[in-house]
Amino acid sequence: MVDLQDIREAAQRIEPYARTTPVETCGMLDELAGRSIFLKCENLQKVGAFKFRGACNAVMGLDDEDAARGVVTHSSGNHAQALALAAGMRGIKATIVMPSDAPRVKRSAVEGYGAVVVECEPTQEARERNARMIVEREGATFISPYDDHRIIAGQGTTYLELHEQVAELDALIVPLGGGGLLSGMSIAARALNPNIRIIGVEPELADDAAESVRIGRIVPQRPPRTIADGLRTSLGTLTFPIIRENVDEILSVSDEAIVCAMHVIWERAKLVVEPSAVVGVAAVLQESFTSRAGMGRTAVVLSGGNLDLSQLPW
Repeated sequence: MVDLQDIREAAQRIEPYARTTPVETCGMLDELAGRSIFLKCENLQKVGAFKFRGACNAVMGLDDEDAARGVVTHSSGNHAQALALAAGMRGIKATIVMPSDAPRVKRSAVEGYGAVVVECEPTQEARERNARMIVEREGATFISPYDDHRIIAGQGTTYLELHEQVAELDALIVPLGGGGLLSGMSIAARALNPNIRIIGVEPELADDAAESVRIGRIVPQRPPRTIADGLRTSLGTLTFPIIRENVDEILSVSDEAIVCAMHVIWERAKLVVEPSAVVGVAAVLQESFTSRAGMGRTAVVLSGGNLDLSQLPW
C-alpha cells in the first residue's frame, strides 16, 4: 500500500524534472459554483498533464539493469506522452501501445518524444494483450497508466503541492478514470487534512467507478462513448480499494456538461483544457452541487490540456 512517505519520496525523486503547477482562481466560476474554487492547473505540467508525475517517478526509480531493457505501457495519450518523455530524459527505450482511436495530437506527441508506438484495437483487452507480448519479447518493465504503486505515489505529489498552496480546504474534486490520480491525492489528503471531503468525478458515459464502489467489486468499463477520452478506463486492483476507503463520493457528469465547463474555463479562466480535465468543474456547476451547503473552499484538479484543436467539441 502507498503511504504519505512514499509520496514524499516521489516528490524528491521528480523534483528536478516536474513542474510545480500553479493554483488559479476565477471570479465567474466562484459565482456560478456558489463557493471559492481553486483550480490546480495540471494542464500546465510537462506533457500537459499530471501523468508526468507518476511516469517520472516510475522511470527514475528503476535500477540500471531494468532501465536498460526499456519500459512499455498502454495508453490513449497522456500517460503515453509522460512515459515517453520520462524515458527520453533517462535515455532508455519506451514502447507505447495506443488504441486506434487515440487522438492524433497525442499520438504525434508520443512519437515526437521518441517512443515506439504500437497501434491496437480500441479495447482494454487488446491494449493489455499487446503490452504483455512486448514485455515477454523484450523484457521491458511494464508501467501501468494508473495501477502501479510508483504511479500512484507520483500522482499523489499533486496534493502535496496543493496543500502548501491553499490553506484550509474543505473539499477536493478529482477526475476519475483508472483512479491513479484520485488514489494518490486521496492518500496524501487523508494524511494531511483528515476532514477534507474527497470527491471523484467521471463521465456519465463511462461511469463504472461509482457502480464498482456500490457493489464492492470492479465493474469492467463498457465500450465508452464519452468525449473525455482520458477517463475511458476501468479501475485497477490497486486503485479500487484505495478509492473505496478514502473517497467520500463519486459524481457523474454528462458530455454536454463537460463541453459547457470547457467553455467556462477557456473563456473565463483563460486556460486551455481537454474534456477529461474539466469533469470536476462540470460537477461544481451542476444545480445539485451549487445548492449544497458547506465546502466553501473547494479545490478542483484540471488534469490535462492535450486536445486536437481541429476537433474541438463545439
